[in-house]
This record gives sequence, C-alpha cells and structure tokens, in this order.
Amino acid sequence: GKVVVVFFGFTHCPDACPTTMAELATVAKELGPDADRLQVLFITVDPARDTPEALAKYVPAFDPSFLGLYGDADATLRTAKEFKVYFNKQPPSAGSYSVDHSAGTYIYDPAGRLRLFASYGQGAPKLLHDIRLLLLQTS
Repeated sequence: GKVVVVFFGFTHCPDACPTTMAELATVAKELGPDADRLQVLFITVDPARDTPEALAKYVPAFDPSFLGLYGDADATLRTAKEFKVYFNKQPPSAGSYSVDHSAGTYIYDPAGRLRLFASYGQGAPKLLHDIRLLLLQTS
C-alpha cells in the first residue's frame, strides 16, 4: 500500500547520494500526511564501510522514516545484478576510496509494481509529481 523508492548508494558518496536523498526528503516533507504512504530504501553498494550502524546514522538523517539496507558483499552483488545496478570500488587514494555506481532511482507503485526509473538529477519537483500520481492509485 505504499510507494516504495529504492536507491543504491554509499555513505561516503560526495555528490549523487546525498543529493538524491535530500531530494527524497524534500518530497516526503512536501507530501505532508501522505508521506506515511512513502517508503524510501537506501541500499548500500559499499558494505565494507557502510555497516548497519553507519547506515542507521546516515539514512535517517535525511528523514526518520527512510531505511538503510545492508547485505554482505555477495548479497550486495546479487541484489545489484537483479536491479541491473553498476558499482565498482575504485583504487584507494590518500587512504580512502570511492565507489562508482549507477545513480538512478527505482519507484514502485502501491501494488508493488516497478513503475518508474528516475535518472539522477530529476529534482524534487518532478519526483514529487510522479510520486503523487502513484499515490492516487490503489492497486
């Protein structure tokens, strides 16, 4: 009965991840009472650093209702493959590393059907428009 938004990312991401999560937080805020019918899921592509504890701090910082999902390296690879998500850990530089990854957002209707794939950079107003339309559907 909820619109479910799925985004793959990592907590050390400098741009796409915090931008997308902030846009989704804006959407949730703009939905008002209908935000109870929205579930955002952030799936890490960096299980080495993004422990469940790290996700529990990072993800709800955008909105308390958002959930962070963690799997070990094998589960992450299998899940990314199912969603056709690309990710690749880059060689370390200055003691840290980055992860290149797909930055699109999957949006499911209240019946659990994948309805939209929003490319990175769509912005909160477009996401809000599309999510409102999906919330009007009951099945």
